[in-house]
Amino acid sequence: MKKLTMFYDGLCPLCQAEILFLSDRNQAGLLSFVDVNSNRYNADEVGVSCQQALDSMYAQYDDGELINGVDVFSAAYARANLPKLAWLFSRPSLRPILTGAYRFFAKNRHAISGLFGPSALWLVNLTRKDK
Repeated sequence: MKKLTMFYDGLCPLCQAEILFLSDRNQAGLLSFVDVNSNRYNADEVGVSCQQALDSMYAQYDDGELINGVDVFSAAYARANLPKLAWLFSRPSLRPILTGAYRFFAKNRHAISGLFGPSALWLVNLTRKDK
């Protein structure tokens, strides 16, 4: 299975919670994470502007192939040993609903995250093993 680098919004508490959750499940080392707001993110190298990366979740396989949107979650969950979530996010019949829901979230993530982010971060940190 190819390694996957996820590009995320480090200023979004819900996004941070998801990355912490996936990091803890990354026993196989098949995931890495780059905050698009950090100096580690190189838009020219990736081929995706910072704004594009903020508008839709992007990830890149170690061979350079880019994926975005719902495909990122399916690939990430598979690599984090979450097969049921990977299966759910890969269902063609659910794709329109999941894509629409993600677009809504991406557009409104800071408002949504303001409501749910602190609780999600608290819960993830509470359940982290020796981190």
